[in-house]
Amino acid sequence: MSLLTATLLPGLLLLALGGLLLWNSPAVGATAKALPRSRRAAWLFMGSALLWFLWVLIHLGPADELLPKAVLLLAFGLIGILSFSQAPDFLAVRGLAILTLLGGWELRAAAYMEWAHPQRLFMVGFVYLAVVAALYLGGYPYRLRDFFGWLFAQPGRPRALGAVCAGYGALLSILAFTY
Repeated sequence: MSLLTATLLPGLLLLALGGLLLWNSPAVGATAKALPRSRRAAWLFMGSALLWFLWVLIHLGPADELLPKAVLLLAFGLIGILSFSQAPDFLAVRGLAILTLLGGWELRAAAYMEWAHPQRLFMVGFVYLAVVAALYLGGYPYRLRDFFGWLFAQPGRPRALGAVCAGYGALLSILAFTY
């Protein structure tokens, strides 16, 4: 992935998220509040995370293999599938956290050793913040439900967060074309 793409993708994602929060319709709040326990979101996020993680396992190099690939694929595939029946609570949040960690790995790798472009640190800083949030929410997924309850309790809060997200997304989108 190029540095331009790695900076533009989070910028556009933040612009879209910021636009939704600035709009702040009742549907946005209801969807956000339903997201942590949503079965559809669990299938989407956890299913995507499982497929992406299995893709990473398939492409491991020989130096990274502790066990044969077939054993790793079977073990992690079984764990991922069983999570839908054995640990379904807040599975959407956990899947989103896994996707954030995997995506952060790719985005950070694109900026690795790019010393000539100090503006990359705006993207890398956001990625590290997202990784910290993903680690926290992966361990305490109910906190996202609590955060959405707090965020949509007053109409000004989502708009303020939306303005911050949209502003930083615009900054990242502009910086992407300076490399």
